[in-house]
Formats: sequence, structure tokens, C-alpha cells
Amino acid sequence: HVQLVESGGGLVQPGGSLKLSCAVSTSTYSGIRITWFRQAPGKEREGVASIAIHTTATNYANSVRGRFTVSIDKDKDMMFLQMRILQPEDTGTYFCAARPWDEGVPNDPLRVPEYNIWGQGTQVTVS
Repeated sequence: HVQLVESGGGLVQPGGSLKLSCAVSTSTYSGIRITWFRQAPGKEREGVASIAIHTTATNYANSVRGRFTVSIDKDKDMMFLQMRILQPEDTGTYFCAARPWDEGVPNDPLRVPEYNIWGQGTQVTVS
């Protein structure tokens, strides 16, 4: 059973930085993929950055590549999203989502339907 809790959201000026955290509660932490999604008001939820815990292989959306970095701390069962050079279009609610390894390799790790386990989200506002 996997539980996810996001934190670290807030208000930041354009050009600023913010680091989000996702606490992963599971006995099989090393065998899952975790992905950050975001959803702006009136828009669909979109994948931002993904990491496979056991290989640390990553995937990024084109809109954030070079600005955002996803990482993990296996000792603390935490996953992070370091966001830099933030822009107003980065505003939204950020969610982490998990896909246990026994569900297989996702066809596209940044697609919403690949995930059934979600956190409650944390708000990021760039203004």
C-alpha cells in the first residue's frame, strides 16, 4: 500500500526557485516509479518529471527540461522536485503519483492514466 504526501509549495516571484517534496509511505519504495504532475486552473493535469526509484532513470516534459530536477533520498523515502527559473505558466497544483513496479513499465511515464496512486497536491504560484 503506497501513500504520498506532497509539501513545499508556495508563492514565488518569476525567475525564482522552489523545492517540492513527496514523502512516500510504502514498504516497497525501491520498486516503484514516482512522477510529478501539475494542474493549472481550467487545464488538464500534465506530467512534469518522473523517476524510477530502483534505476533513478528520469523523464522530463519539454516545458521544464533544464529548469526542473527530480531526485530521491532512499534513506528517507523522499522524492523531490527542484524547480528553477520559475515562470507564471508554472503555476498550478503539483501532485506526486506512484506506479508500483508490479504494474509493469508505463508506456509513457508522464501520462495521467499510468497512475492510480496520488497525493493530495501542493499549490505553487509564480507571480
